[in-house]
Parts: sequence; structure tokens; C-alpha cells
Amino acid sequence: MNFMNAYRTRAEKLTGTDYHEVYVKAFALYKQIKSKSKRRPYVRSHYFKNSKVFLELFWHHLDQKKWPDRFRRMKYFPCALELIQKSRIKPASKLNPNKSSEILYRFIGMTPDHSLFLVQIKENIRKDQKWFMSVFPWK
Repeated sequence: MNFMNAYRTRAEKLTGTDYHEVYVKAFALYKQIKSKSKRRPYVRSHYFKNSKVFLELFWHHLDQKKWPDRFRRMKYFPCALELIQKSRIKPASKLNPNKSSEILYRFIGMTPDHSLFLVQIKENIRKDQKWFMSVFPWK
């Protein structure tokens, strides 16, 4: 992966020392986006020609993780949203080996404090839908 092509966000990581504190902030941001739509919450992406990227799958995916990993990933939620909305940098992409009708995209981002993180988006080719799957810091 080429980190020179990382999208630099203006959004800061969420601050907090415990899971509940960060969860409240992240979910408030999600609820704000959710209130703008009558159906599924989404953000529009510049890279995907202003098409919708749905956010529900992120929360389901997060529920499958253990507490420390949830906490670590949730801190990057506002950075991930900004990257999805504003980035025009080409991500790494590959066909899903488990499902041939899906493409997996991996975007690279950098926070203002120079922390690198990755955002994964899944695209269903047949339905032409994109889903925000995950965000996590680069080790």
C-alpha cells in the first residue's frame, strides 16, 4: 500500500478513555446522519461519483468484535465518514474471494495527528450498492 496517497482528514479521532464515552460520541454522529434519511442511513461519496454508501453494516460488523477492538475502531468513525465523503484518491480494490458479485475497496487515510487508518467498503455489483464495512488503525 502506498501511504503517500493517504487522504488527510480534518476530522479528529474521537477522544475518550473508555468504550462507553467513545460509543456515545460515535453513535450521536451516526444518529445525526440517520435522522436525515427516512430509510437506510448513508453518506454520499465523491470517489463513487456521488453515489450512496450505506452505514448500517459497520455497526453490525462492530458488534462481532471484542470490546478493545470496538473501542479502537470506533475512535476513527468521524475520520472514516469524512474520507468516504470527500476522498478522490483511488483505493486498493479486489474481487471478494467468497462472493464473485462483490468488490472490496480499501481506502487509506491520515488523521491530523498523523495516525494512519484504513476504511473498507463493499460494493455489490448486481445491486449497485456500496456498504461501509469497517475502519481500523494501520499497525
